[in-house]
Amino acid sequence: MDLSRKDIKYLIGVGPKRAEMFASDMDITTYDDLMQLYPYKYVDRSHIYRISELRSDMPYVQICGRFVSLQTVAGRQPRLSAQFSDGSGYVELVWFKGIDYIKSQINSTDEYVIFGKPTIFNQHFNITHPEMEKVGSASMQAGTLQPFYNTSEKMKKAGFNSRAIQKLIRNLFAEVPPTEIEETLPQSVVGSCGLLSKAEALLQIHFPQNTPMLERARYRLKFEELFYIHLSLLRNRNINRSRQAGIPFPKAGVHLNKFYRECLPFEPTNAQKRVVREMCADMASGRQMNRLLQGDVGSGKTLVALMVMLVAIGNSSADGMPYQACIMAPTEILANQHYDSISRMLEGMDLRVELLTGSTKKKQRTPILAGIADGSVNIVVGTHALIEDTVVFRNLGLAVVDEQHRFGVAQRARLWAKAAVPPHVLVMTATPIPRTLAMTVYGDLDVSVIDELPPGRKPVQTEHYFHNSRNSLNRFIREQLQLGRQCYVVYPLIDESEKMDFKNLTEGFEYMKEAFSEYKVCMVHGRMPADEKDEAMRQFVSGEAHIMVATTVIEVGVNVPNASVMIIESAERFGLSQLHQLRGRVGRGADQSYCVLMTDYKLSDDTRKRMEVMVGTTDGFEIAEADMRLRGPGNIEGTQQSGLPFTLHISDLARDAQLVQFTRDKAIELLADDPLLSSPVNGIALKRLSQLSKEHVNWSNIS
Repeated sequence: MDLSRKDIKYLIGVGPKRAEMFASDMDITTYDDLMQLYPYKYVDRSHIYRISELRSDMPYVQICGRFVSLQTVAGRQPRLSAQFSDGSGYVELVWFKGIDYIKSQINSTDEYVIFGKPTIFNQHFNITHPEMEKVGSASMQAGTLQPFYNTSEKMKKAGFNSRAIQKLIRNLFAEVPPTEIEETLPQSVVGSCGLLSKAEALLQIHFPQNTPMLERARYRLKFEELFYIHLSLLRNRNINRSRQAGIPFPKAGVHLNKFYRECLPFEPTNAQKRVVREMCADMASGRQMNRLLQGDVGSGKTLVALMVMLVAIGNSSADGMPYQACIMAPTEILANQHYDSISRMLEGMDLRVELLTGSTKKKQRTPILAGIADGSVNIVVGTHALIEDTVVFRNLGLAVVDEQHRFGVAQRARLWAKAAVPPHVLVMTATPIPRTLAMTVYGDLDVSVIDELPPGRKPVQTEHYFHNSRNSLNRFIREQLQLGRQCYVVYPLIDESEKMDFKNLTEGFEYMKEAFSEYKVCMVHGRMPADEKDEAMRQFVSGEAHIMVATTVIEVGVNVPNASVMIIESAERFGLSQLHQLRGRVGRGADQSYCVLMTDYKLSDDTRKRMEVMVGTTDGFEIAEADMRLRGPGNIEGTQQSGLPFTLHISDLARDAQLVQFTRDKAIELLADDPLLSSPVNGIALKRLSQLSKEHVNWSNIS
């Protein structure tokens, strides 16, 4: 039976009105959705306590006995109060809701099992709203582990608490016996990995017999989720490679050779050379390149992108027209930085490089658009402006997207659509991505990593200061300024409308002006008019200003090698990824640079761990792994779980790292003999992929 087609309104206990509530509050519309509402915790109900053993610090207990007395207590909030005994003592059971129903279920001659949390009130134990089951009844809790389900407040008010959800799932299994639940993994995978069947795993996850069976059920369901993510991404990559021919770039071309011989001011690192070779091999292969370039802040990604763009424009189509390249950045600051650095590196070469952003005036825009259309513009650097309908490329061969996670998928798709044959694609990020996340979010891309910094760069020295150390910090800043260095002071302006944040920023600006009156201090934030912001940036870049007080607008796109000090105020309000990005604004020259994390003395355990990680390492990938452990994959900037092809209901990319790798290996094994899953023996996998993909747009062709 295909549970994904069965409307939940037909399940006993639901109906049309409750089905609407399930859909709006829980996004549950089918039997399959309800089956995948997995418990968030389990409580062991294998032990029955004596009342004499009860303590107030016990989370949940199970007792067995009889009702001694029962009375309804009137008042502003009526309650049902019952004395319950097992012979070793008494406990008061209290209900404030469903009083008439509870009274109808109680018989003084029967024995009951009571389950709940004991508390002390008026020096006596009581349990409020306990669960109650008659000994020997058909509804007695099966197994020893009680599952608990998340529900919304609205649903709880309507009577759909955890216990009610469990009852609905029991109804579901009564209507759909395990023999009718279809297997969703190929038998070869189930057998070779020793997995439970799908039916048994679902039964055990909701009604576990014991802890070992629960763990086997969890493993099976996690395995399936991760396996199909990998299978989808890898199969799509196989389809792209088999069907989607790329523009062949068979030669490095005159432009790259001239640039390398005459313009390159320094020798690229071995890592830069390696990734350029990987990309050249892709583009010469006759298939479209879809590659992710990961590199820490300052590792030289822009140079790599430029060298690959020079390869593109050094090749021509059949009509003799040279190909064009573009690079799209998420902000004008970053686009301007790319334009300036690329133009500077290409000085002396007969190539036309243009900048196209939302701020480009019409007088400049018109000839730029004409040059893009007639092919005379070789490289265009831009923002979202590149995807406007007015931008028409004559011969786009390579599209580079920097900080690609900041663009929506549909936006990137519009860029690829600007060429008759999809261009080669290079997506770049300075946000280090944990290995397990890269395998799942970017599993359909080839990945290149720049894992070394240019020679001469010294690791940034990071210190953690508390706010009461302000005087010693000021002495340190003054020492650096006297050496001719410059300093950033960053404040957390999470939302430009937050008045308190803005007040802290402006007060910080006034404080720095007073504390360092002999130096010029400038300020930058997102509320400033563009011309004022540009002027403040210019003053700092030129060295005219010595201290820049700013918000995180300087997180990307500001390159001042002389700035050697980064002060991050209220560092506890930043995530690890953002702290690392901010730290990357210094250490871009040959001088020793410093990053100071300023916090309150009282910190949570997680915040203290974040500070320890930042002080302990400058390795972006190590920081990303720590960030995922602390915050979870769904909160890491740039790698939100929405990037996955399917929703994770039970897996966790941080905790299940080994299983992520194992399931990828199994998906690769399956596709090795059947790259497109066209064999009948793998029909079950193809069918499952189809079911999972129904509500997901397939963007795998573009990134």
